[in-house]
Amino acid sequence: MKEQQVIIDSTHFELTINRLCYQLIENHGDFENTVLIGLQPRGINVLTRLKFTLEKILGHEITCGNLDVTFFRDDFRRREMPLIPSATNIDFVIENKNVVIVDDVLHTGRTIRSGLDALLAFGRPAKVELLVFIDRRFQRHLPIQPDYVGQRVDTLSKERVTVEWKEVDGVDQVVLFTPAENE
Repeated sequence: MKEQQVIIDSTHFELTINRLCYQLIENHGDFENTVLIGLQPRGINVLTRLKFTLEKILGHEITCGNLDVTFFRDDFRRREMPLIPSATNIDFVIENKNVVIVDDVLHTGRTIRSGLDALLAFGRPAKVELLVFIDRRFQRHLPIQPDYVGQRVDTLSKERVTVEWKEVDGVDQVVLFTPAENE
């Protein structure tokens, strides 16, 4: 049986979203030349909440898109069960724009690498930054570091971190799962 520990509760969850929004505003102003792109599947939840909060603060719409990285993954053909792709929705030009890639948990960096490869199919951005809600910083396979971090969490490789969303999971929280000693 896995042990679980809530590492961010709903109060701190909302504070973290707000802090990330103000950091983005500090660096990107009114977002005239900046777009946010969420990585499918769970980065979309972060993006949706950021978009809502940013638009409430700024008073105007923010350009956002969804990017599926399924066919850009380096393990795509190595799985027993085929991966099922999600929808990509980037109906705007990213050429010479500042792009902020958004994901929920940064662990090995492989999903982000896939996202960068997939992003280039839509043009050449002026700058690419990375925003993650949780940074599991000690298990990187690739030299990828986020520009914006909700919280850094030090974990063992056998542990799992899950970001749960009120809209999907019924509660806003981040949970650390640790396998029992005999697993």
